[in-house]
Amino acid sequence: MKNIKIGNKTINETSRPFIVAEAGVNYYDIAKKEKITILEAAKKMIKEAAKSGADAVKFQSYKAEKLASKYSPAYWDTTQEKTKSQYELFKNFDKFDKNDFKELSSYSKKNNICFLSTPFDFEAIDYLEKLMPVYKIASADITNAPFIRYIASKKKPIFLSTGASTIKEIKDAIKIINSEGNNEIVIMHCILNYPTKYENANLGMIKYLKEKFPNYLIGYSDHTLPDYNMLVLSTAYLFGAVILEKHFTLDKTLPGNDHYHAMDQKDLAKLCKNIDLITKTYGITEKKPIKSEEISRKYARRSIVAAQNISKNSVIEENMITFKRPGTGVSPVFYKKVIGKKAKRDIKDDEILEWKDFC
Repeated sequence: MKNIKIGNKTINETSRPFIVAEAGVNYYDIAKKEKITILEAAKKMIKEAAKSGADAVKFQSYKAEKLASKYSPAYWDTTQEKTKSQYELFKNFDKFDKNDFKELSSYSKKNNICFLSTPFDFEAIDYLEKLMPVYKIASADITNAPFIRYIASKKKPIFLSTGASTIKEIKDAIKIINSEGNNEIVIMHCILNYPTKYENANLGMIKYLKEKFPNYLIGYSDHTLPDYNMLVLSTAYLFGAVILEKHFTLDKTLPGNDHYHAMDQKDLAKLCKNIDLITKTYGITEKKPIKSEEISRKYARRSIVAAQNISKNSVIEENMITFKRPGTGVSPVFYKKVIGKKAKRDIKDDEILEWKDFC
């Protein structure tokens, strides 16, 4: 069985999925709204994610000048996030350094939630190494070979996001990771649209990735608007995703950035309840009677029953029998073997027949 160890949790195809609340850089806007520092806001998001049931809370570690050219255009919905330059947007949210992330990692541990942060430059890869148990490679970096190789060299599990990628690009990235002696990979289905329309979510790709990469676990990173019952992520789990990731905010009405397609505390709690119920009901995959059905097998099934009074030594004919509950007598599957036999005793109408009644 394929296994990935994340902290003290082992993730495989039969375990409860690992739920990641992607705080990203949403804490900047939370800080502004609540008039607190960005560090306090980030900690508040950690606490709320933990209270709502997430297994991990994930941030983003970058410096704008290392991530995007000053001439890089937007690729998001500019009616929601009006900034039209990637560099300008990222510059607004790159104030944290390694000491801040170290503090967030420590605070996460105190709140019994796993700390993660997606690195977007080599320096971030280094300082995050001791702060978290797994690396996330963003979809946009799936062709960034030197970057992937360096992350793989850290010998930690990797969540490989695959938004906008081809099977060949995924295979090439896996090959690079493997070349560093690292085979602990979760392939994350993802659609690189912000937000993703429901009809573009293509959750069926999860099953396709399971077929194409049978040696790896599959996850799902969601960018759709959170539906009322959190069915998109719940369905992704039913399709085989063992890591479920979605952007997280404390206020979905805040303008811009990732708030408008993020889940909030209520959404996250609802997702966790869905997952708990699905996990509870999933059970065994082999079809066979279970212990709680034993009484039903005995009393809810049918037996061969006398349809009339039958005298001793009478030859049993088809019109003399019928089939009724309980199933404690001769099963109807043997009715042809009963026909033609002789009654060893007088049998009353409606009596349940047993093999000892015939000769």
